Amino acid sequence: MASGSPGVIGTLNLLRDFFELDFITRAVAVGLPVSVCAALLGVPLVLKRFSMIGDGLSHVGFGSLCVALVMNASPLRVSVPVVMLAAFFLLRLSESGKIKGDAAIAVISSSSLAIGVLVVSLSGGMNMDVYSYLFGSVLAMSRGDVRLGLALSAAVLFLFAFFYHKIFAVTFDESFAKASGTKAGVYNTLLALLTAVTIVVGMRIMGAMLISSLIIFPALTSMRVCRSFRSVVITSAIVSAVCFFIGLLISFEFSTPAGASVVAVNLLVFLLFTAAGKIKRKAL
Repeated sequence: MASGSPGVIGTLNLLRDFFELDFITRAVAVGLPVSVCAALLGVPLVLKRFSMIGDGLSHVGFGSLCVALVMNASPLRVSVPVVMLAAFFLLRLSESGKIKGDAAIAVISSSSLAIGVLVVSLSGGMNMDVYSYLFGSVLAMSRGDVRLGLALSAAVLFLFAFFYHKIFAVTFDESFAKASGTKAGVYNTLLALLTAVTIVVGMRIMGAMLISSLIIFPALTSMRVCRSFRSVVITSAIVSAVCFFIGLLISFEFSTPAGASVVAVNLLVFLLFTAAGKIKRKAL
């Protein structure tokens, strides 16, 4: 018992130091609900094979953030409507059949990233603000960003919970959902718009290059061991929140980039769940 106490005391001291810093507290306050939102939305997106929309929209977000910074405008207030508009346009483009979903994402994401890079280049080159949006930074969250991030996250969680059964219906059998009177297009659009909001808010911490991992990893991880839609959704939310917190703690302790640390923890948990799933199937 005594031999274990130094480790416990060390962990408690680490947590105390961790929460003493205002910027860490702000990152946790926004990052946890955002990671949960991303995980919830990730389940239907992965099942519908549209998970790379997160990557595409993050590039749109980066481009709009660059423009906002050059114009000395509020990055979040500019990026949220722009990325939502891009999500709506992307969905309509994909549904029209003129350009397939993956190709549409590639076109929009590469174009937006190019615009962002050009704007930054013409305005004097890469600075720390732009770098933080590209790769994420726990220092990037202001008190205003926290309030806006919490409000947007609460709206995403509420809408997902309120329309849960409709989202479930269009995820598993869109044709049947349409036949039964469900307006599948409306709920697909809702899913895309909620993803857009989550992407923009999460980019402050995770960065444009890594934010899509919060959508993909938790869903894939939970699917290794869970079989029902509800259990996958709940497990994804828990896994995402835990991985985010541990990743942020590792970032604080070892001075590693926050976004990369969170992704590394997600990768490790994914591998562990994959092994657990194989053991479970063999046992059955």
